[in-house]
Amino acid sequence: MTTTTTNRDDQLDLIFHALANRTRRALLALLAKGPSRVTDLAEPFGVSLNAISKHLAVLEKAGLVSRRIDGRVHHCALVADPMASAGEWIAAYERFWSARLDSFVDYVENEMD
Repeated sequence: MTTTTTNRDDQLDLIFHALANRTRRALLALLAKGPSRVTDLAEPFGVSLNAISKHLAVLEKAGLVSRRIDGRVHHCALVADPMASAGEWIAAYERFWSARLDSFVDYVENEMD
């Protein structure tokens, strides 16, 4: 494996790890509406500010969130570009899903005849 491939794979590992948690996906959904303060992001979850900060740190490490600090206030924003590489990786396997769905449709149609 080349260094470029290794770096891309490492980045995909970070992205998929970040997306594997429902709280982090929910945080991304909130940030998709626009930038927000960490305290505002934490409000709907009923968990500590520290817990949300840890989730945001995972998202930051994956490159999915940027953080700007203004005194004691932390502002976060979505960085959606890295998700494109994850989408491309998933799309590469779409032909397998399509083939299975086509086989399933053929099976159902034959059973109904």
